[in-house]
Amino acid sequence: MAKKGGNKEVARSHNGTLETAVLFVFLCTCPKVVMATREIKNPVLRKLAEYGLITLSIWIMVIGIYFFKFPNNFAFGGVTGFSTVIARMTGWSAGDFTFFVNTALLVVGFLFLGTDVGVKTVYASMLMSFSLSALERLYPLGGPLTQEPLLELIFAIFCPGFGSAVLFNIGASSGGTDIVAMILKKHTSMNIGSALLLVDLTSVVMAFFVFGPTTGLFSSLGLMAKSLVIDDVIENMNLCKCFNIICDDPGPICDFIINELHRSATTYKAEGAFTHHNKTVIMTTMKRVQAIKLRNYIRKVEPTAFILISNSSEIIGKGFLTS
Repeated sequence: MAKKGGNKEVARSHNGTLETAVLFVFLCTCPKVVMATREIKNPVLRKLAEYGLITLSIWIMVIGIYFFKFPNNFAFGGVTGFSTVIARMTGWSAGDFTFFVNTALLVVGFLFLGTDVGVKTVYASMLMSFSLSALERLYPLGGPLTQEPLLELIFAIFCPGFGSAVLFNIGASSGGTDIVAMILKKHTSMNIGSALLLVDLTSVVMAFFVFGPTTGLFSSLGLMAKSLVIDDVIENMNLCKCFNIICDDPGPICDFIINELHRSATTYKAEGAFTHHNKTVIMTTMKRVQAIKLRNYIRKVEPTAFILISNSSEIIGKGFLTS
């Protein structure tokens, strides 16, 4: 007969598998949802889609924080990093502490920033706080989901980093120390990046004393990797393909770009250095899915065309970034 404790371990393992599967679906679909939201023309539907995306991003962050960060006492990253340490020192739940601090920071934000805090930030901050507090009551955890702390650290870094990147990409944030950054930016000449890094370092140093060197070192690793994850996710979400197409007959290619892909292009005349034949160069930029269609079409209509394709994650102009 199996022991009762063994059954609990098996049940927790199955639950962890389910949570990981749900998380995997979220991470795979979220970038596609971001791209689709940008293409919505109706302002009401676009606003609804944006708030749906904010909700999805916050839940991704909450999964990483509650199921991977809190149980392992990883103390890096803003308010939730401090919550991990304070929860151990005072016995107060990390979710309730996060709720209290985020609410207080929102009040301070309105006092110093007024409406600059933004409705999206208020919604995201409150949703995160409520979700963490609700999970502590509905799904209490007695310990980490697995016995692999490095694996859990990866999820504790990636999930909040991914969610934060999506929020930043649509002009929102999860509140917390982001509000402190907004206040410092508006009212002081202090280097914001250094100030926020100092806040994060404080929670990591506290982790060394409260949880010991192992957890402290894991937290240090998480702090170093967090910003890299956010930057890489934002860059990949905004990634576009820039084409320079050197061809003999630009007409069909330009028609395809304009009528099928609903993009524009710039053309100019050129001359081959070796053959001295007249050529046309077509310059255009588009999303990755559209780029595949264009590449295949060029191969079909003019196989001898010379195509240069490069990546860019910051394009300013109509149809892309506006500022």
